Formats: sequence, structure tokens, C-alpha cells
Amino acid sequence: MNTPYIAQAYLIGGGIGSLAAAAFMIRDGNMPGENISILEAAPTLGGSLDGAGDSTRGYSMRGGRMLTTDNYECTWDLYKTIPSLNNEGKSVFDETVEFNGEFKAHSMARLVDSRRAKVPVTSMGFSMQDRVELLKLSNANEDEMGATCITDWLSPAFFETEFWFMWVTTFAFQPWHSAVEFKRYLHRFMLEFSRIETLAGVKRTIYNQYDSLVLPLQTWLKAQGVNFIMDCKVTDLSHKTEGGEFVVTGIHCLRQTETEVLNVNIGDLVFLQNGSMTDASSIGTMTSAPSKLTKKDSNGWTLWEKLAEGRPEFGNPTAFNSSIAQSCWESFTVTLKDTAFFDKMNQFSGNQPGTGGLVTFKDSNWLMSIVLAHQPHFLNQPANVQVFWGYALFPDRVGNFVPKPMAECNGAEILQELCGHLRFDLDTVASANCIPCRMPYITSMFMPRLRSDRPLPVPQGSKNFAFISQFVEIPDDVVFTVEYSVRAAQMAVYELLAIDRKIPPVTPHDKSLHVQFDALIKAFK
Repeated sequence: MNTPYIAQAYLIGGGIGSLAAAAFMIRDGNMPGENISILEAAPTLGGSLDGAGDSTRGYSMRGGRMLTTDNYECTWDLYKTIPSLNNEGKSVFDETVEFNGEFKAHSMARLVDSRRAKVPVTSMGFSMQDRVELLKLSNANEDEMGATCITDWLSPAFFETEFWFMWVTTFAFQPWHSAVEFKRYLHRFMLEFSRIETLAGVKRTIYNQYDSLVLPLQTWLKAQGVNFIMDCKVTDLSHKTEGGEFVVTGIHCLRQTETEVLNVNIGDLVFLQNGSMTDASSIGTMTSAPSKLTKKDSNGWTLWEKLAEGRPEFGNPTAFNSSIAQSCWESFTVTLKDTAFFDKMNQFSGNQPGTGGLVTFKDSNWLMSIVLAHQPHFLNQPANVQVFWGYALFPDRVGNFVPKPMAECNGAEILQELCGHLRFDLDTVASANCIPCRMPYITSMFMPRLRSDRPLPVPQGSKNFAFISQFVEIPDDVVFTVEYSVRAAQMAVYELLAIDRKIPPVTPHDKSLHVQFDALIKAFK
């Protein structure tokens, strides 16, 4: 008697998309965890949702994810069923809601000018021309907009408004980025338009994104028997066309110096995280600037480029990875062993850590922002240590207080620039360890593109293969969010496994008359 073959699922890339896809297969598709394998080239899971280090070497995280419980429908659908590691009997969603109920965001120093004065932001600073142009952009047809830039729709004066400084530093847009993506953000986060100066709609996890989102999910998946294959670089996929359908038949892996091929049998599924916003990232130190890595140092684009060649349904990666100058910015994580900096920031801003959100120095040549999260920000962080994060959108510009571009600065020079904007003495950061991080592709998903440049999660004509990433096409949703990766994962899994369960729809806040009215009132202040 032949034993029936049990289908396997292979997830290439260990970011939040793959972790979420594995969870949906188990929870909603009844697939045994031991039949799921996640192949990751790095030694740790989480992808761009990272966070690591200790008080001795310093902590580091490339980004900081802001969440919202008014949106992020698929993310919370998932995390309502993932147990908390910190609160027995509660889900990650439960603990996040409770935490944000206790530490509510209400920024009192959202923008700071060159005089170190808090900028009044009761008005968005719009002229009538700005309002007309913004309305025209927000109502434009995406297909007609094509690959246009934001600057194609808005006049130069718009980019000097208080609204622009707050919106772009919250979401990391640049004037040359996609007008379509900017329009989608205006609709998806219209609820935030009327409270952008306080960031009252922003929610945060208890700890950094790795400890609060990745680790609980990874722990749950491990308990279900999911296989984590680390230090495994996938270099190619064997495939064939069968009945007009694209079918993956093998996965080519490089493990240390050994190559191997995993056979993909009939009934097996393969999911690929195509592209990476943090590919070719580099880390600096207090005494050295991050290395300037480029596409030749990249690992995250090659496989997608191979697959997309001659297959327009698999998208066009060159639309996103062809201009580092337009997709690069730099972040930094600061570890402190005394309270001097936090004490002075509390006094200056009027916000306790975890309640203020971003503080943006609007006249900074680098357009620098910092955020002081609730402490501790890492699970292993000692009580006498504080950690904060910051970033700058223009690392190629010479600083106001340091006569060189941020991209050429070490951690000590970044702290000097920061203290200059705050008018703090350098001894305020005497104990600091500032770790800078250069990310050449961090806003690559915002690059101007056509709808056809992004594949569907399950491309047309694909039988056992799907994409999960920030570089797939999901109508109405917005990239550069945890939600986009989780929604892509849920869509791909449900389609390939034919799961009869409704995916949570995008909440149409932009269709609410109340939200529209509040946004209109805000725009005319």
C-alpha cells in the first residue's frame, strides 16, 4: 500500500511575510507545521524587522515600525492568535492594545526649527493652490497617473508646508517618489491627516519590532514544528511550463560552500520574498561611517530578476532598484548609560518616552528626526540603559554643524550634529554609543512605477508559486508597512490553498463622511 504524499511548503526569505504565511497555512489551511520550511540566507529571522545588540556593544535596529489599530487589519487578524511571550494568557494584539492604552501618543514637539523652537502646527500651512492641487492628486486615476512623481502634481511651495514636513518624516516620502503611492497614503491614512501633528493615531509595540513581533511569531511557529533553515541562500529555481502554467520543480540552495537542490514535488508550494528594502545595508560605529554598498553587494534582487526575465507577469524589478540616490537614507541607534540626554529631552519636548513620537528638525540639512520609545526597548536591556532611534532623509547633504554629508559621518559626528540642533552640550551624550546604518534601497518600493511593474501575489498562470513582499500589487493598500507584507502573505496562502475564509478588507476610512470632514477642516486651517 502506497503512503499518500503530504504536500510541503517552502518559503524563501525569513521576513515577516514568510513568517505570517507559515502561520496562515497552519491556522487557516490546516497544514502541519513540520511540512513547512523557511529558507533564510541570514543567521536570524525577521528580515527588515530587526533589533539586536546589548548594553556593552550597543543596540542597533535599521528601522522602527509605527502601527495603528485603526488600520492593519490583516496584521491584527494574525496577532490576535499569536500568544504573547510576556503576558501569559494574552495575545500579542491584547498586550499591544493594553500598552498603548497606558502610553498614549500625543507629541508636543513634532517639529523643531533652527532656533530650537517648537513649530506651531495647528495649521498645515497650505495655500489655496496647494489645496486644489492636493485634491486633484487625491482624486486622480492611478492608470492615468502612471509612473509620475509627486513633483509632477504639486508646486514647489507645497514642499515647504508644515504638512509636508510632518507627513514625509512620518512615512519617509521624497518629492521624487511615486505620485500613486503618495495618493494611496492620503487615502489609507486619511484618519491620520487631522491628527498628524500629535501622532495620536500611531501605536507602538512594547519592545522593538523584533522582540515584540518577530520573536513571538517565530516561537509559535517553532512550537508547531516549522523548519527553519538558516544560512541558506537560494540562488535559483528550476521550473517548467505545464498546461500553460508556471510550475516550480526545484530550489537551488547554497549552504556555506555546499550546493544542493530541494525537489519540489506535485502538490508542493513555493513562496518567494522578492526584493528587499534593507538589502545591501551596512553598519558603522562611533569611529567609522557605514560602508557604501551597492547592487553588486546585493543578494535580495537577483532571483527576482532571473524569474522576471521574459515574464512580464512577474513584474519589473529594475523599476525599483535602479537608483540608489533616490531610495537611500540612513538611520542610527543610540545606546546611553546615563539619563542626561533623556532628562533634557523630556524637559525640552514635554513628552515622556513612548508618548512623543518623532521629533523632526525641519531646518536640518539632513532632515533629521529622532524618537524616544518607552524604556526598556529591548528584552535584554538593563534598567540603567536607555536606547533611542533616529533617521535622516538626506544623508548626501552636508550637515549644519558637521561639515560633511551624513553618509560620511561616524556615530560620534552624528551625535554632534544632533546636539547642535538641540543646543545640547556634547557631555549630554558622553556615555553614548551611536551605531549608524546606511540603507541604499530603503524606499525603493516608493520609486515611480507602473501597475504592471509589481506582480500579483499569485501571478497569472502560476500553479504552485507566489510572491510575498513589499513589491507585489495589492489594490488600495500601502507599501512600507508591516501590514502590506502580512496582507500579501494572507492573499497568497489563501489563493494557493483555496482557503474559504474572508481576508479582512482594507478599512475605508477615506469613505467616512466624518473623516472626510475632519480632514477638510484641517486642510483649511
